[in-house]
Amino acid sequence: MLNPLWLNTFCTLVNVGHFTQTAEKLFMTQPGVSQHIKKLEQACGYDLLKREGKSVELTEQGRLVYEYANRQKQNEAQLIEALSFDDPYKGLCKLSCSGALALSLYPECINLQKAHPNLTTSLEAAPNHKILDDIQRGSIDIGIVTHNPTPSLFSSEELTEEPLCLVLPKHYQNTPITLETLMQCGLIKHPDAEHYLSLYFDNCKDHELESGNANEFPVASYINQLSQILLPVAQGIGFTVLPQSAIDAFPDKQELYIHEPTQLVMERLFLVQKRNRDLPKRYQTLIEKIKNTLALNYLTNLSTIKSKKARTCGLGYCEPL
Repeated sequence: MLNPLWLNTFCTLVNVGHFTQTAEKLFMTQPGVSQHIKKLEQACGYDLLKREGKSVELTEQGRLVYEYANRQKQNEAQLIEALSFDDPYKGLCKLSCSGALALSLYPECINLQKAHPNLTTSLEAAPNHKILDDIQRGSIDIGIVTHNPTPSLFSSEELTEEPLCLVLPKHYQNTPITLETLMQCGLIKHPDAEHYLSLYFDNCKDHELESGNANEFPVASYINQLSQILLPVAQGIGFTVLPQSAIDAFPDKQELYIHEPTQLVMERLFLVQKRNRDLPKRYQTLIEKIKNTLALNYLTNLSTIKSKKARTCGLGYCEPL
């Protein structure tokens, strides 16, 4: 590797064109300048300058070395700029979450990009285990999962909680919902169906449902496209369990019946990143947008729950939340 100090002296000499003036510019002695040039020529194995008194002219090899040295300076300047410049509204953010959550977050990511065109988001829908694996591998930088992962590998922050809903075709709205009813209806299975169903049975406090096993239901259909999961349910085929946000995003939700459990089942959401990983400032912009979106969703869900509660109490009985 060529000594950068020699290269700097060489470039200064070429730019100034005079040994004495170069020495003055670099606060060196004239013999010191000559020594640097001699060592550089020895390192290159070629004469780099034609000396004419105290002025100089480049040889062909000298021209190549001069161009090389200037490229090195430009590369160094670009590197320093890249290291010191962290724009909160520029760059790519890589995020992963459940498909249900992606339905409400992706439109907000688009709105963020409309406000800041240089800030883009790569959003992948994936189950919990894949999100955590991808964060560890570095293929994504942040994820939203439904359980608090091990602190030895991840840093996490609880964001909010969201209702889980047992969804059936509309004609079930006056039918008692039992395990036998669900067995006859059949499950619309999706990648998170068993996880959601187990969580629902464990926490709904319904005597008719709390002993249910998520793996025992006949599968009426399977789909891994979230926007299509509720389509067969709306057409009278099968039941499923999904977060409230997925139901809110479905255009034909008037064709659905949402079972009201004895106790509302809430799913906790955690923002996760790799432990000790410092993220660029643009992620704070995205995270703020995510938090605002989820906070608004939570308030909307809370308002809906209170409205249902009020209607129920008006009929002469109240179900606990």
